[in-house]
Amino acid sequence: MSFVKSDLIKQLARNYPNFLKKDLIKLFDIMIYEMQQALRRGERVELRDVFSIEPRIQKARISRNPRTNEHVNTPEKKAILFKMSKEWASKTNEKK
Repeated sequence: MSFVKSDLIKQLARNYPNFLKKDLIKLFDIMIYEMQQALRRGERVELRDVFSIEPRIQKARISRNPRTNEHVNTPEKKAILFKMSKEWASKTNEKK
């Protein structure tokens, strides 16, 4: 199941008719921007009862090319750990 920004804005506008659509778009953009900045700073982002995102650093290691069996040096890199809440996962996976 994928989420598109325009669909999320439409749903928010339907649920909160007192807000203008342009204000909801601006709010959504600010929220996404702040989440990006927090991840760049190495901080954990959590939306209670929805999900959490946490930056992780994968250590440098020696890996193996499966085709040639050659050893390859893999440099240190950043990865993002996404963890969905149990409540949100059950809502997302329930059949309609």
